Amino acid sequence: MLHNFIDEEMIVIETEVSRKLEVTDISLKYKERPVLLTNLEGKRAFVNLWASRERIYRELRMDRQEFLKIYQDSLNDASPIKEGEKLFTEKVGMDEVPTCQFYKGDAGYYITSGIFVAEKGRKRNLSIHRVWVRNSQEGLVRLVPRDLFRMYNESIDHGEELKVSIVIGSPLEFLLASATSIPFERDESAVANSLYRKSKGKDMTFSRSANGIMVPSHSEYVINAVFSSHKEREGPFKDVTGTYDIQENQPQIFFESVETVKDPIYHALVPATLEHFNLMGLPREPTIFNEIRKEGVNVIDVRLPEGGASWLHGVVKIQKASSDDFRKTVEASFRGHKSLKRVIVVDKDIDIYNDNDVEWALATRFQADRGIIVKNERGSSLDPSSYKDNITSKMGMDATMPLGGGRKFVRD
Repeated sequence: MLHNFIDEEMIVIETEVSRKLEVTDISLKYKERPVLLTNLEGKRAFVNLWASRERIYRELRMDRQEFLKIYQDSLNDASPIKEGEKLFTEKVGMDEVPTCQFYKGDAGYYITSGIFVAEKGRKRNLSIHRVWVRNSQEGLVRLVPRDLFRMYNESIDHGEELKVSIVIGSPLEFLLASATSIPFERDESAVANSLYRKSKGKDMTFSRSANGIMVPSHSEYVINAVFSSHKEREGPFKDVTGTYDIQENQPQIFFESVETVKDPIYHALVPATLEHFNLMGLPREPTIFNEIRKEGVNVIDVRLPEGGASWLHGVVKIQKASSDDFRKTVEASFRGHKSLKRVIVVDKDIDIYNDNDVEWALATRFQADRGIIVKNERGSSLDPSSYKDNITSKMGMDATMPLGGGRKFVRD
């Protein structure tokens, strides 16, 4: 439960905070520092909870290299979920959920940290989607063409309803797994449980929501809802890129019930902040790492930097052994994260967490006429510069030393 994350790092703000814009001001002020709001219009909420990567690794009880390896192992692991004691037994109305308006240009109040859990036949899916809460009865969901989108369309086409449970305030492992793309037939809950077991040494327990859907027993809020066939224009909403996103034909959702623990803590995830970058980009780095390793390249580390919203740009550190390693790395990177728009490949002596070091590698080791791969294919729907159907021009840049390049490329 989120109560366990209250610690000495936490800034506690006891004065009343408005759900409209003020939460964003607090997030931007404290940047990486987690904040507990004890009176968000009468409710408690976390801001910047996972804004620090070090805090994430500490909660997972692993360092960076262990994270890459263990997350990769969890992606390939099948750990069936286990039922345990249900802790979210309180019942409240949707008006008791402290949704926020984060920016002046947003359409209204949004859920930004909600993990959608859906079950259809033998398929079970986790994914994160923003929800424009128009009132206590209904809202609009911004869907992307992935698994939940497919499940929704199949349900509507067959005249069936698709029920979901939206989890807010879950174990970190569940949150990370829900932001990871795996094959349609796989269950992200198994990834979450595997990661939790490797981190905590025990299984994550699950319980049935009022919709009959298995969600973590330690969930602060569980919003039970059903999708409608009705669609409308959703947004504008400032998303991870810091630009306003507007989407046509987004499905309506009806809120049926809300379950909580006693005295719950809401997770207010402020868009386009460090926490948003971490929760978007961090789960994608192991999938890129995994794809590159499959190519036989000695990959050392992967980073999706904040300058690219931890979503559109990447930097990969390799120990180059072949002149073909650059091409393999670029193609594998785009497979590992399909929204990736640019990837820079560097040598093992470059600190990929230092943007100046990466820039230095480009300045001294890159030549445009021999070190670029460009391809046009589907990218991110959040990229405002993309073409029709989200087609974008993707680029790989070779900032590695030529094999046998000699002393002139090396720093003391």
